[in-house]
Amino acid sequence: MVELGDRASNRSVLVVGCIHGDECAGTAVTRRLLRGTAPREGLLWIVTDLNPDGRVAGTRVNGRGVDLNRNFPSEWRPLQRRGDPQYSGPRPLSEPETRAIARFIRARRPSVTIWFHQPQAVVRAWGASIRAARRYARLAGVRFRRVRWPRGTAANWQNHRFRGTSSFVVELAAGELGSAAAQRHAAAVRELATGPPRRIAAD
Repeated sequence: MVELGDRASNRSVLVVGCIHGDECAGTAVTRRLLRGTAPREGLLWIVTDLNPDGRVAGTRVNGRGVDLNRNFPSEWRPLQRRGDPQYSGPRPLSEPETRAIARFIRARRPSVTIWFHQPQAVVRAWGASIRAARRYARLAGVRFRRVRWPRGTAANWQNHRFRGTSSFVVELAAGELGSAAAQRHAAAVRELATGPPRRIAAD
């Protein structure tokens, strides 16, 4: 986790470059953000890779065979078996990676959380997160789609747990992300970090 910007700001963006080990083009965006200057207004939290074991192995799941993006508490249910692409784990937050990022989100409550995936080349959101996601899609120059959150996903959990925040998915195209595209996405992230503040409701 790297923090950039104004800690006193009431506008913050959490960016996760990779949650599925075989969908890590978003790390090109997080690397560009890390090389850039800190925003003068707003706050960025950057996680380049939430699934290092899966990335090394080139697999969607983590080192224990769990799909991290089916392991969050909201609408969780048992899915598939260990090692299957969408195995949801033995219980919600069973994995150290999901527990770590959930603890962070509970403690810091980012205004916006962006999860990079591949390969659909679209920004996906549902419910209260649609407004921020549409703005991001417009800034980054990519398509937007309303898609209901699958059970047990990170965006499903944050949007249900912390009203007034937004959590959505940016699906990049297959393959590596080019320099110009990485720059557009990084600029969109930074623009969201400096947008108007949002009220965050208590639990």
